[in-house]
Amino acid sequence: QVQLVESGGGLVQAGGSLRLSCAASGRTFGNYDMGWFRQAPGKEREFVAAIGWSSVDTYYVDFVKGRFTISRDNAKNTLYLQMNSLKPEDTAVYYCAAKLRRGWAFPAKLKSEYDYWGQGTQVTVSS
Repeated sequence: QVQLVESGGGLVQAGGSLRLSCAASGRTFGNYDMGWFRQAPGKEREFVAAIGWSSVDTYYVDFVKGRFTISRDNAKNTLYLQMNSLKPEDTAVYYCAAKLRRGWAFPAKLKSEYDYWGQGTQVTVSS
């Protein structure tokens, strides 16, 4: 079992920054690919970014490229999402997720591909 606990969400003005953290415990963190998803009011949960176990491979959806940075520290069992130049449309509940590596396919973009999920943290960007 892997437990994921998120922190860092909150209220920020447009153009500001937030850093989300996701602390993992229970099994070897380095054996998992990690991803961030978000769910805005009235919308389905959508994929945002992913990072491979070694941190060499990263992937971002177009609407966050150049603004968000996904990273991980395997020694600290922690995943991060640095969010800069935030926009009101970034407002959502953000979830971290862990995917046990099965083969070499990357990135995983579907909710069904992930094995464990955090509780979610609210990010609100005001205009």
